Amino acid sequence: MEASQSIRPISADSHIVEPPNCYVDYIDPAFRDRAPVIVEDPATGGEKYQIEGIPSRIGLNALAAAGKRPQDIKAEGDRFSALHRGGWDPKARLADQDRDGLAGELIYPTIGMLICGVDDADYKNACMRAYNRWLQDYVGAAPDRLFGLGQTAVRSVAEAIADFRRIKDMGFKGVMMPGQPATEEDYDSPVFDPLWKAAVEMDLPISFHVLTSKSGGWAARGPVLNGFQAIIRSCQDIIGLFIFGGVFQRHPDLKMVCVEADAGWAPHYAYRMDHAYERHRFWRNAAELSKLPSEFFFENVYLTFQDDWTAFRSIDMLNPRRLMWASDFPHTDSTWPLSQELLAKQTANLSPEQTAWILRDNVRELYSLA
Repeated sequence: MEASQSIRPISADSHIVEPPNCYVDYIDPAFRDRAPVIVEDPATGGEKYQIEGIPSRIGLNALAAAGKRPQDIKAEGDRFSALHRGGWDPKARLADQDRDGLAGELIYPTIGMLICGVDDADYKNACMRAYNRWLQDYVGAAPDRLFGLGQTAVRSVAEAIADFRRIKDMGFKGVMMPGQPATEEDYDSPVFDPLWKAAVEMDLPISFHVLTSKSGGWAARGPVLNGFQAIIRSCQDIIGLFIFGGVFQRHPDLKMVCVEADAGWAPHYAYRMDHAYERHRFWRNAAELSKLPSEFFFENVYLTFQDDWTAFRSIDMLNPRRLMWASDFPHTDSTWPLSQELLAKQTANLSPEQTAWILRDNVRELYSLA
Protein backbone atom coordinates (compact mmCIF):
# COMPACT_ATOMS: atom_id res chain seq x y z
CA MET A 1 0.00 0.00 0.00
CA GLU A 2 1.27 3.49 -0.89
CA ALA A 3 2.13 5.67 2.10
CA SER A 4 -0.48 8.25 1.05
CA GLN A 5 -3.20 5.59 0.95
CA SER A 6 -2.45 4.45 4.49
CA ILE A 7 -3.17 7.96 5.76
CA ARG A 8 -6.57 9.64 6.02
CA PRO A 9 -5.62 13.22 5.10
CA ILE A 10 -6.97 16.37 6.68
CA SER A 11 -7.66 19.02 4.04
CA ALA A 12 -6.10 22.33 5.09
CA ASP A 13 -8.37 24.27 2.72
CA SER A 14 -11.94 23.28 1.93
CA HIS A 15 -15.06 25.41 1.56
CA ILE A 16 -18.75 25.69 2.13
CA VAL A 17 -21.09 27.45 -0.28
CA GLU A 18 -23.22 29.76 1.79
CA PRO A 19 -26.90 28.73 1.60
CA PRO A 20 -29.69 31.25 0.91
CA ASN A 21 -30.36 31.77 4.62
CA CYS A 22 -26.73 32.23 5.71
CA TYR A 23 -26.64 36.00 5.66
CA VAL A 24 -30.35 36.87 5.71
CA ASP A 25 -31.09 34.87 8.88
CA TYR A 26 -27.84 35.47 10.76
CA ILE A 27 -27.02 39.11 9.98
CA ASP A 28 -27.60 42.05 12.31
CA PRO A 29 -31.21 43.23 11.73
CA ALA A 30 -29.97 46.69 10.73
CA PHE A 31 -28.34 45.12 7.65
CA ARG A 32 -30.98 42.49 6.83
CA ASP A 33 -32.39 44.37 3.84
CA ARG A 34 -28.86 44.59 2.40
CA ALA A 35 -27.76 41.03 3.12
CA PRO A 36 -26.25 38.93 0.29
CA VAL A 37 -29.04 36.93 -1.32
CA ILE A 38 -29.61 34.40 -4.08
CA VAL A 39 -31.77 35.78 -6.89
CA GLU A 40 -33.32 34.43 -10.07
CA ASP A 41 -31.41 34.89 -13.32
CA PRO A 42 -34.02 34.89 -16.12
CA ALA A 43 -31.34 34.95 -18.82
CA THR A 44 -30.03 31.50 -17.90
CA GLY A 45 -32.91 30.01 -15.96
CA GLY A 46 -30.59 29.59 -13.01
CA GLU A 47 -29.79 31.57 -9.87
CA LYS A 48 -27.02 33.95 -8.86
CA TYR A 49 -25.64 35.46 -5.68
CA GLN A 50 -26.23 39.20 -5.35
CA ILE A 51 -23.77 41.02 -3.06
CA GLU A 52 -23.91 44.72 -2.33
CA GLY A 53 -20.71 46.43 -3.48
CA ILE A 54 -19.96 43.82 -6.16
CA PRO A 55 -21.32 45.01 -9.53
CA SER A 56 -21.75 41.61 -11.18
CA ARG A 57 -23.97 38.90 -9.78
CA ILE A 58 -22.13 35.64 -9.07
CA GLY A 59 -23.08 32.49 -11.01
CA LEU A 60 -23.36 29.34 -8.93
CA ASN A 61 -21.98 26.59 -11.18
CA ALA A 62 -18.32 27.49 -10.71
CA LEU A 63 -18.76 27.77 -6.93
CA ALA A 64 -19.25 24.02 -6.52
CA ALA A 65 -17.89 22.23 -9.59
CA ALA A 66 -15.90 19.55 -7.76
CA GLY A 67 -16.05 16.26 -9.62
CA LYS A 68 -17.25 17.78 -12.89
CA ARG A 69 -15.48 17.24 -16.18
CA PRO A 70 -13.58 20.36 -17.33
CA GLN A 71 -15.91 20.79 -20.29
CA ASP A 72 -18.93 20.85 -17.94
CA ILE A 73 -17.69 23.70 -15.74
CA LYS A 74 -19.35 27.02 -16.50
CA ALA A 75 -19.85 30.32 -14.75
CA GLU A 76 -23.63 30.29 -14.51
CA GLY A 77 -26.82 28.41 -15.18
CA ASP A 78 -27.21 26.29 -12.06
CA ARG A 79 -29.70 26.65 -9.25
CA PHE A 80 -28.57 26.35 -5.64
CA SER A 81 -30.41 23.07 -5.30
CA ALA A 82 -28.09 21.55 -7.95
CA LEU A 83 -24.91 22.22 -5.96
CA HIS A 84 -23.13 19.75 -3.69
CA ARG A 85 -25.32 19.36 -0.63
CA GLY A 86 -22.21 18.98 1.53
CA GLY A 87 -21.50 22.65 0.89
CA TRP A 88 -24.17 23.56 3.41
CA ASP A 89 -25.35 20.30 5.02
CA PRO A 90 -22.77 18.90 7.50
CA LYS A 91 -24.24 15.38 7.42
CA ALA A 92 -23.82 15.24 3.65
CA ARG A 93 -20.35 16.71 4.06
CA LEU A 94 -19.18 13.75 6.13
CA ALA A 95 -20.29 11.42 3.35
CA ASP A 96 -18.31 13.55 0.88
CA GLN A 97 -15.25 13.23 3.12
CA ASP A 98 -15.63 9.49 3.34
CA ARG A 99 -15.93 9.16 -0.43
CA ASP A 100 -12.62 11.02 -0.80
CA GLY A 101 -10.89 9.21 2.05
CA LEU A 102 -10.50 12.29 4.28
CA ALA A 103 -10.45 12.45 8.07
CA GLY A 104 -11.43 16.11 8.26
CA GLU A 105 -11.33 19.56 6.68
CA LEU A 106 -10.52 23.16 7.59
CA ILE A 107 -13.51 25.15 6.36
CA TYR A 108 -13.29 28.46 4.50
CA PRO A 109 -16.17 30.49 2.99
CA THR A 110 -17.01 31.07 -0.66
CA ILE A 111 -19.13 34.22 -0.82
CA GLY A 112 -17.22 35.41 2.23
CA MET A 113 -14.04 35.41 0.15
CA LEU A 114 -15.59 37.91 -2.26
CA ILE A 115 -16.92 40.04 0.58
CA CYS A 116 -13.31 40.59 1.68
CA GLY A 117 -12.97 42.99 -1.26
CA VAL A 118 -16.09 45.07 -0.53
CA ASP A 119 -15.29 48.70 0.29
CA ASP A 120 -18.02 49.35 2.89
CA ALA A 121 -16.28 48.22 6.08
CA ASP A 122 -19.45 48.31 8.21
CA TYR A 123 -21.33 46.15 5.72
CA LYS A 124 -18.37 43.80 5.45
CA ASN A 125 -18.26 43.49 9.22
CA ALA A 126 -21.96 42.68 9.45
CA CYS A 127 -21.68 40.01 6.74
CA MET A 128 -18.64 38.39 8.35
CA ARG A 129 -20.25 38.21 11.77
CA ALA A 130 -23.33 36.64 10.19
CA TYR A 131 -21.16 34.09 8.44
CA ASN A 132 -19.36 33.24 11.69
CA ARG A 133 -22.70 32.57 13.41
CA TRP A 134 -23.87 30.32 10.59
CA LEU A 135 -20.52 28.50 10.42
CA GLN A 136 -20.57 27.80 14.14
CA ASP A 137 -23.76 25.80 13.64
CA TYR A 138 -22.33 24.00 10.59
CA VAL A 139 -19.06 22.82 12.13
CA GLY A 140 -20.77 22.20 15.46
CA ALA A 141 -22.56 19.24 13.89
CA ALA A 142 -19.24 17.37 13.53
CA PRO A 143 -16.56 19.15 15.60
CA ASP A 144 -14.11 16.26 15.25
CA ARG A 145 -14.12 16.45 11.41
CA LEU A 146 -15.20 19.99 10.47
CA PHE A 147 -12.91 22.78 11.67
CA GLY A 148 -13.96 26.38 11.10
CA LEU A 149 -12.03 29.59 10.58
CA GLY A 150 -13.75 32.81 11.56
CA GLN A 151 -13.73 36.04 9.57
CA THR A 152 -13.00 39.60 10.67
CA ALA A 153 -13.28 42.85 8.73
CA VAL A 154 -10.36 44.49 10.63
CA ARG A 155 -12.01 47.90 11.01
CA SER A 156 -9.58 48.72 13.82
CA VAL A 157 -6.89 46.89 15.75
CA ALA A 158 -8.88 46.99 18.98
CA GLU A 159 -11.99 45.60 17.32
CA ALA A 160 -9.97 42.93 15.51
CA ILE A 161 -8.55 41.75 18.85
CA ALA A 162 -12.10 41.51 20.17
CA ASP A 163 -13.08 39.60 17.02
CA PHE A 164 -10.17 37.19 17.57
CA ARG A 165 -11.40 36.54 21.12
CA ARG A 166 -14.94 35.99 19.87
CA ILE A 167 -13.68 33.65 17.13
CA LYS A 168 -11.70 31.69 19.69
CA ASP A 169 -14.70 31.46 22.02
CA MET A 170 -16.86 30.20 19.14
CA GLY A 171 -14.54 27.20 18.83
CA PHE A 172 -12.89 28.16 15.53
CA LYS A 173 -9.30 27.11 14.86
CA GLY A 174 -7.97 30.20 13.09
CA VAL A 175 -8.83 33.53 11.51
CA MET A 176 -9.31 34.27 7.82
CA MET A 177 -8.06 37.80 7.18
CA PRO A 178 -9.07 40.14 4.35
CA GLY A 179 -6.17 40.91 2.01
CA GLN A 180 -6.33 44.56 3.03
CA PRO A 181 -7.44 45.83 6.43
CA ALA A 182 -10.15 48.49 6.63
CA THR A 183 -7.69 50.85 8.33
CA GLU A 184 -5.34 53.60 7.17
CA GLU A 185 -2.32 51.51 8.22
CA ASP A 186 -1.33 48.27 6.48
CA TYR A 187 -0.58 45.02 8.30
CA ASP A 188 3.17 45.68 8.55
CA SER A 189 2.63 48.82 10.65
CA PRO A 190 3.65 48.54 14.32
CA VAL A 191 0.09 49.68 15.03
CA PHE A 192 -0.92 46.07 14.35
CA ASP A 193 1.58 44.57 16.79
CA PRO A 194 -1.03 44.13 19.57
CA LEU A 195 -3.17 42.06 17.14
CA TRP A 196 -0.30 39.75 16.21
CA LYS A 197 0.59 39.41 19.88
CA ALA A 198 -3.02 38.45 20.59
CA ALA A 199 -3.01 35.89 17.76
CA VAL A 200 0.01 34.18 19.29
CA GLU A 201 -1.41 34.26 22.81
CA MET A 202 -4.76 32.83 21.62
CA ASP A 203 -3.06 30.21 19.44
CA LEU A 204 -4.97 31.43 16.36
CA PRO A 205 -3.06 31.13 13.07
CA ILE A 206 -3.94 33.85 10.56
CA SER A 207 -4.89 32.88 7.01
CA PHE A 208 -4.77 34.79 3.73
CA HIS A 209 -6.69 33.08 0.94
CA VAL A 210 -6.33 33.81 -2.77
CA LEU A 211 -9.03 36.10 -4.19
CA THR A 212 -9.48 38.03 -0.93
CA SER A 213 -7.41 41.09 -1.92
CA LYS A 214 -8.72 43.95 -4.01
CA SER A 215 -5.79 43.51 -6.39
CA GLY A 216 -5.95 39.73 -6.30
CA GLY A 217 -8.68 38.95 -8.79
CA TRP A 218 -8.72 37.36 -12.22
CA ALA A 219 -7.76 40.51 -14.16
CA ALA A 220 -4.81 40.09 -16.53
CA ARG A 221 -3.68 41.07 -20.00
CA GLY A 222 -4.90 39.14 -23.00
CA PRO A 223 -6.98 35.97 -22.80
CA VAL A 224 -9.21 35.53 -19.76
CA LEU A 225 -7.43 32.32 -18.80
CA ASN A 226 -4.25 34.32 -18.24
CA GLY A 227 -5.91 35.67 -15.11
CA PHE A 228 -5.61 32.24 -13.50
CA GLN A 229 -1.84 32.77 -13.41
CA ALA A 230 -2.24 36.03 -11.51
CA ILE A 231 -4.26 34.95 -8.50
CA ILE A 232 -1.30 33.80 -6.39
CA ARG A 233 0.38 37.19 -6.61
CA SER A 234 -1.68 38.75 -3.82
CA CYS A 235 -0.55 36.05 -1.37
CA GLN A 236 3.07 36.57 -2.38
CA ASP A 237 2.67 40.30 -1.73
CA ILE A 238 1.32 39.63 1.76
CA ILE A 239 4.19 37.26 2.55
CA GLY A 240 6.69 39.92 1.49
CA LEU A 241 4.81 42.57 3.45
CA PHE A 242 5.12 40.58 6.68
CA ILE A 243 8.74 39.56 6.12
CA PHE A 244 10.26 42.81 4.83
CA GLY A 245 8.00 44.79 7.17
CA GLY A 246 9.55 43.02 10.15
CA VAL A 247 6.29 41.53 11.44
CA PHE A 248 7.75 38.05 11.93
CA GLN A 249 10.91 39.53 13.40
CA ARG A 250 8.82 41.31 16.05
CA HIS A 251 6.53 38.28 16.49
CA PRO A 252 8.60 35.15 15.83
CA ASP A 253 5.82 32.82 16.99
CA LEU A 254 3.18 34.25 14.64
CA LYS A 255 1.96 31.66 12.11
CA MET A 256 0.54 32.66 8.74
CA VAL A 257 -1.21 30.36 6.27
CA CYS A 258 -1.00 31.24 2.57
CA VAL A 259 -4.08 29.45 1.23
CA GLU A 260 -4.66 27.89 -2.20
CA ALA A 261 -1.77 29.69 -3.88
CA ASP A 262 0.26 26.50 -4.47
CA ALA A 263 3.84 26.00 -3.27
CA GLY A 264 6.01 24.98 -6.20
CA TRP A 265 7.00 28.62 -6.74
CA ALA A 266 8.26 29.07 -3.18
CA PRO A 267 11.94 28.05 -3.63
CA HIS A 268 12.55 30.72 -6.25
CA TYR A 269 10.49 33.31 -4.37
CA ALA A 270 12.53 32.69 -1.22
CA TYR A 271 15.77 32.98 -3.19
CA ARG A 272 14.54 36.19 -4.80
CA MET A 273 13.73 37.71 -1.40
CA ASP A 274 17.21 36.89 -0.12
CA HIS A 275 18.77 38.36 -3.25
CA ALA A 276 16.74 41.56 -2.89
CA TYR A 277 17.68 41.88 0.76
CA GLU A 278 21.40 41.20 0.38
CA ARG A 279 21.94 43.21 -2.80
CA HIS A 280 19.44 46.04 -2.61
CA ARG A 281 18.45 46.72 0.98
CA PHE A 282 20.79 49.67 1.50
CA TRP A 283 19.84 51.84 -1.45
CA ARG A 284 16.18 50.82 -1.02
CA ASN A 285 16.25 51.84 2.66
CA ALA A 286 15.01 48.44 3.84
CA ALA A 287 14.75 47.54 7.50
CA GLU A 288 17.49 45.38 8.96
CA LEU A 289 16.38 41.83 9.68
CA SER A 290 17.89 39.43 12.20
CA LYS A 291 17.99 36.62 9.62
CA LEU A 292 17.46 36.12 5.93
CA PRO A 293 13.96 36.58 4.50
CA SER A 294 13.90 32.95 3.39
CA GLU A 295 14.43 31.84 6.98
CA PHE A 296 11.35 33.74 8.11
CA PHE A 297 9.44 32.39 5.11
CA PHE A 298 10.22 28.77 5.79
CA GLU A 299 9.52 29.08 9.52
CA ASN A 300 6.50 31.37 9.84
CA VAL A 301 4.55 30.74 6.62
CA TYR A 302 2.51 27.64 5.85
CA LEU A 303 1.50 26.94 2.24
CA THR A 304 -1.57 24.99 1.16
CA PHE A 305 -2.02 23.43 -2.26
CA GLN A 306 -4.19 20.80 -3.92
CA ASP A 307 -2.87 19.66 -7.33
CA ASP A 308 0.75 20.88 -7.32
CA TRP A 309 3.19 18.11 -8.14
CA THR A 310 6.02 20.69 -8.35
CA ALA A 311 5.69 21.22 -4.59
CA PHE A 312 6.30 17.54 -3.93
CA ARG A 313 9.19 17.45 -6.43
CA SER A 314 10.79 20.51 -4.76
CA ILE A 315 10.65 19.09 -1.26
CA ASP A 316 14.40 19.48 -0.66
CA MET A 317 14.16 23.23 -1.33
CA LEU A 318 11.17 23.73 0.96
CA ASN A 319 10.37 23.14 4.60
CA PRO A 320 8.13 20.04 4.52
CA ARG A 321 6.87 20.93 8.03
CA ARG A 322 5.21 24.01 6.55
CA LEU A 323 3.38 22.36 3.63
CA MET A 324 -0.26 21.30 3.94
CA TRP A 325 -2.25 19.51 1.29
CA ALA A 326 -5.87 20.49 0.63
CA SER A 327 -8.77 19.18 -1.45
CA ASP A 328 -10.45 22.59 -2.08
CA PHE A 329 -13.86 20.88 -2.05
CA PRO A 330 -16.32 21.81 -3.55
CA HIS A 331 -14.62 24.44 -5.75
CA THR A 332 -13.58 24.12 -9.38
CA ASP A 333 -9.96 23.35 -8.52
CA SER A 334 -10.92 20.53 -6.16
CA THR A 335 -9.32 17.09 -6.34
CA TRP A 336 -12.52 15.46 -5.00
CA PRO A 337 -13.45 12.63 -5.42
CA LEU A 338 -10.09 11.46 -6.77
CA SER A 339 -7.77 12.83 -4.09
CA GLN A 340 -6.37 9.44 -3.09
CA GLU A 341 -5.49 8.55 -6.68
CA LEU A 342 -3.77 11.89 -7.21
CA LEU A 343 -1.84 11.73 -3.93
CA ALA A 344 -0.61 8.21 -4.59
CA LYS A 345 1.12 9.53 -7.71
CA GLN A 346 2.32 12.89 -6.44
CA THR A 347 3.79 11.69 -3.13
CA ALA A 348 5.62 8.72 -4.67
CA ASN A 349 9.03 10.39 -4.24
CA LEU A 350 8.46 11.31 -0.58
CA SER A 351 9.41 9.36 2.51
CA PRO A 352 6.53 8.03 4.64
CA GLU A 353 7.40 10.65 7.26
CA GLN A 354 7.25 13.52 4.75
CA THR A 355 3.98 12.23 3.36
CA ALA A 356 2.44 12.06 6.83
CA TRP A 357 3.59 15.60 7.62
CA ILE A 358 2.07 17.14 4.50
CA LEU A 359 -1.18 15.19 4.38
CA ARG A 360 -2.07 15.17 8.06
CA ASP A 361 0.45 15.95 10.79
CA ASN A 362 1.32 19.56 9.93
CA VAL A 363 -2.30 20.66 9.94
CA ARG A 364 -2.91 18.76 13.18
CA GLU A 365 0.01 20.49 14.85
CA LEU A 366 -0.75 23.97 13.54
CA TYR A 367 -4.40 23.95 14.61
CA SER A 368 -3.96 21.80 17.74
CA LEU A 369 -6.33 19.13 16.45
CA ALA A 370 -6.81 15.92 18.38
